[in-house]
Amino acid sequence: MKVFKFGGASVKDADAVKNVAGVLNPYKKENLVIVVSAMGKTTNALGDLTNSYFNKQSKKIDVFNSIKKYHYEIIEKLFPGNTHPVYKDIENKFYEIKTLLNIEPPINHDLIHDRIVSYGEFLSSKIVSYYLNFAGIKNILIDATEIIKTDNTYKEAKVDWQETEKSVKAKLPPLFKNNGDDKNNIVITQGFIAKSYDGNIVTLGKEGSDYSAAILAYCLDAEEVVIWKDVPGVLNADPKWFDETIKLDHISYLDAVELAYYGATVIHHKTIKPLQNKQIPLLVKSFYNPLESGTVISSDNVRLAVPSFIFRINQALIIISPKDFSFIIEENLRDVFHIFASCRVKINVMQNTAISFSVSVDYDENKVPRLIERLKEKFNVTYENHNLELITIRNYNQQTIERVCVKKEIHLEQKTKTTAQIVVKKLD
Repeated sequence: MKVFKFGGASVKDADAVKNVAGVLNPYKKENLVIVVSAMGKTTNALGDLTNSYFNKQSKKIDVFNSIKKYHYEIIEKLFPGNTHPVYKDIENKFYEIKTLLNIEPPINHDLIHDRIVSYGEFLSSKIVSYYLNFAGIKNILIDATEIIKTDNTYKEAKVDWQETEKSVKAKLPPLFKNNGDDKNNIVITQGFIAKSYDGNIVTLGKEGSDYSAAILAYCLDAEEVVIWKDVPGVLNADPKWFDETIKLDHISYLDAVELAYYGATVIHHKTIKPLQNKQIPLLVKSFYNPLESGTVISSDNVRLAVPSFIFRINQALIIISPKDFSFIIEENLRDVFHIFASCRVKINVMQNTAISFSVSVDYDENKVPRLIERLKEKFNVTYENHNLELITIRNYNQQTIERVCVKKEIHLEQKTKTTAQIVVKKLD
């Protein structure tokens, strides 16, 4: 049993979907679970749709129509003639979305966000499943919300591992049939989405389809997980930032966890641990060149051979200090962390002195202003969010630090033996 994950770029248009069939063709005789993301940038578009609906903006109809047009352009190229059953199925999904948009928005933005955004995966998985069957790659589609169980933390639900494992083991293995001509080796499901214990659809966090693949692999004791990307493997830097990058042929779970935690976008940060717990290798391979080796992530004691760079833009630097004459001590830090947790803002890097506590966070206009207000109730707070970025270098040296700080002003710098993190501001 293997688990494959295809992200948005791998199913972004009709040619990409056809390419998925080409990637899978050599594996038709193996038992596969395929996890599919929303097509292209659909998740972002559905997020915009949610916001325009929640804020009662008239543009919601234009956003809805644009999303619908995008998907219909894909199926029209895959299934010419408008007679294939996929048309009715996709139309039903868009009817459900439109019905939601005609209802008064609920008070809970995150709840309706997860409900609407989940349609990206439902649409893509149906289209991919139908096309693979059409192309002779027989498969069965199963609803991920029926097998992955979580709490009701919308936008980043926490997995109930015991219930999920029980559900996955009960529902997935029977789908692999071997009855002569009725043989089925492939099950397709959605990434990113799950169902909470109170019956609502939830999402697993940004880029959470990788995590979905790891969850299923853990529950099924899979042989390996393969994430199919538009890059040749895990690179030592994002090609958007560096002209010359180096592919890492083999890295350890530890280095992969560190890179993902600090913000490397090639792997979701929660993906590695479930695989490490059961020693399941993770491969990152190119869907453009599926025969190439890609990157292997495993338990082998492999040292990261070259510096690796992670860039996080749109940062807010927050500096917190007591209002009285006290120091930043355990009681103050306890209160600070409680406020961050209650506002659901994650800290990317932190540093403290005797009288101040500095942190860098991703700037979110829906969360950070509220966080600042809460902090100011008890502390003196200053912050900046203009042209700031956080640069993390794993396996750094001074030359690499100097390389990334050209024409930039350093606002915060922190180093350990293996990792340097620098908050910088671009100089005008």
